[in-house]
Amino acid sequence: MTDPTEAVLSARRLVKEFREGDNTLRVLDGLDFEVQRGERIAIVGASGSGKTTLLQLLGGLDLPSSGEVWVEGASMNALSDVERGHQRNRSVGFVYQFHHLLPEFSALENVVMPLLVRRLPVREAEAAARDLLLRVGLRDRLSHRPGQLSGGERQRAAVARALVTRPALVLADEPTGNLDGANASQVFDLMLELNQEVGSSLVIVTHDERLAARLDRRVVLRAGRLETG
Repeated sequence: MTDPTEAVLSARRLVKEFREGDNTLRVLDGLDFEVQRGERIAIVGASGSGKTTLLQLLGGLDLPSSGEVWVEGASMNALSDVERGHQRNRSVGFVYQFHHLLPEFSALENVVMPLLVRRLPVREAEAAARDLLLRVGLRDRLSHRPGQLSGGERQRAAVARALVTRPALVLADEPTGNLDGANASQVFDLMLELNQEVGSSLVIVTHDERLAARLDRRVVLRAGRLETG
């Protein structure tokens, strides 16, 4: 593995444990992982193997019991909660199985929000969000709230929100798992197209082997560690 500060994402000796009564459950057991610029990686594994837990650690949404994660050279362990939030906003985009759009806001307002958090001028932020929503086929849905959108439209808006900041890294947790076959294929094609255009690295947790096969590399989470496979 290279110097952890040189990769887009680097995880070293990650351990994550949870207490269950008097017992300790070790989900991740000294895991190492590295992502280079522009690389697209699939993480697969059995249900309950810890894939979502791993993604949360890689994105700085949670901290490991031991070990360390670097995102664009910054040690997520060493940052305060506020600093970690700034680093996520600066460097990481998230796409989830369920869109997590805010129901009281329109598609445009949801996508523009990460740019406003960066304190980008409102007019500039709205223009960037609008352009990306047009790219994902939501030209006529800008003012619609999530409840007025179909499942595929909601997920396309979620993809736009993840990529609007042009992040160095996109982490996706079963991004097509809640969609039917046709919508799943369309959303995945869109993610790959925009990912390549933006130049982000992409890490996708998926149970769909057909999707995993389309990425540069496939790794398997087994017994708390990642194996090439």
